[in-house]
Amino acid sequence: MEAPGSGMCSPLAAPALQVTPRVSLLHCLLLASMSLTPPPGADEWAVVERRGPHLRASGRPFIVHGFNTYWLMYFAADPATRPAVTAAFADAAGAGLNVCRTWAFNDGGYRALQLKPFSCDEEVFQALDFVISEARKYKIRLILSLCNNWKDYGGKPQYVRWGKEAGLDLTSDDDFFSDPTIKSYYKAFVKAVSTRINTITNVAYKDDPTILAWELINEPRCHSDPSGDTLQAWIEEMASYVKSIDPVHLLEIGVKGFYGPSTPEHLHVNPDAYSGTVGTDFIRNHRALGIDLASVHIYSDNWLPHTVEENHLQFVKTWMQQHIDDAANLLGMPILIGEFGVSLKDGKFGHKFCEAFMETVYSIFLSSWKSGVIGGGCLVWQLFPQSAEHMDDGYAVIFGKSPSTLKLLAKHSRSLEY
Repeated sequence: MEAPGSGMCSPLAAPALQVTPRVSLLHCLLLASMSLTPPPGADEWAVVERRGPHLRASGRPFIVHGFNTYWLMYFAADPATRPAVTAAFADAAGAGLNVCRTWAFNDGGYRALQLKPFSCDEEVFQALDFVISEARKYKIRLILSLCNNWKDYGGKPQYVRWGKEAGLDLTSDDDFFSDPTIKSYYKAFVKAVSTRINTITNVAYKDDPTILAWELINEPRCHSDPSGDTLQAWIEEMASYVKSIDPVHLLEIGVKGFYGPSTPEHLHVNPDAYSGTVGTDFIRNHRALGIDLASVHIYSDNWLPHTVEENHLQFVKTWMQQHIDDAANLLGMPILIGEFGVSLKDGKFGHKFCEAFMETVYSIFLSSWKSGVIGGGCLVWQLFPQSAEHMDDGYAVIFGKSPSTLKLLAKHSRSLEY
C-alpha cells in the first residue's frame, strides 16, 4: 500500500504505544491447545503448489482467503508488542483466514533487519522466526515481501542511499533496478532471508511450507523508464535468482497491476493515463520465467478520488474481471489480489460502503473460481488486533470494532469450502 503523502509509517521511529498489547483469555487458551498438538505432518502441511491457474496443497485445492498485516516482524522484535502478533493470527484464524502477507524487510532505521548491505540484525531475524512459527501454530500461510518501492521501512530509497554512501554515482532511486552493486545488495539480502534457519522450528525458510510465496518488491515502479524495459530486466533477473535458491516456493512480483506498453488495447482499463507510464506492465511483467502468481492491488478510493460510490464498484468489477481473464487466458496462472480496501480516514466513505466494496471483490473472485476459470485469492488491506489500533492508516479492519466485517469474512470463508 502506498499511503497518501509519505507512506504508512515512518521506519525511523518507534510507534507510540499507549498500552502493552495483551491477548484475550480465549486467544491464550487457543494457543495453549495448539501447543499441545503435534505439528502438522507433511501430508497435512505440505507446500502450496501451482497447477496452471490453480493452487493445490496436499492434493486439494487451496484458495487464498487472506489479509495484510505488514508490521508483524517489527512488533515481534519487542517483547512489549510481541503479543499483538499472536493476537493478529488468532483473530484471523477465528474468521477463517488462511494467508497473511507481511514484510520480511526493514532496511536501516529503527528495529532494522538489514542494518547495512550484507549485514542483518540477529535479534530482528529471531523476531521474523517468531512470526513464521506463530503463523504455523494458527495454520496460516505467509507471503513474505522482500523489499519496498516506497521509503517506509527503508526500501528502494535506502538501498540507493547505501550506494551513494559507498561512493556510487547514482542519480535516482530508480537506479535500484539497474546498478550492479545495488542489485548485489538486494541479492545478498534475499539469500540471507531465504536460507535462514528458523531458531524456533529449526527449518530453513526455503524449506518451510508455512511460506506460501515470496514477493520481490511491494508495488514497484520505475518512472525513469516508462517503456518498462528497466523494470522488466530486473524482474527477470531477480525471479531467476530467487528460484535458483528456492525452486519450491511460489513467487510473485508485488505490482499493482497497471497495464503498460505491451498491451495498448488494455490501457483504458487503468484508472488514469498516468498509470500506464510508471514502468510497470501487467502482462509483460508476469511472463517473466519463475513468476507464479499474477499480483493485483485495488485502491479505487486513491485512484478515483472524486468518483461516486457506484462508480467505484463498477471500476472494481471491470478492473478485476480484466485481470482475471488475462491471468487465466494469457498467463495461465492464479490471480492474487494482494491488497484491496477502502480508507475510512477522511470520512468520505463509511463502513457500509467499505463492506460493499469487500463483498464486490469477493463475489467476483468467487464466481470465477467456482466456474473453474481461475484460482488464487484475495488479501484485504489490512487486519489489526485492537491492541495495534494506533497504527491504523484508515484501512484497518479491527474485529473488536467491526463485528459485521468479521461476519462478512467468515461468510466468504464458508463459501470457499469444498
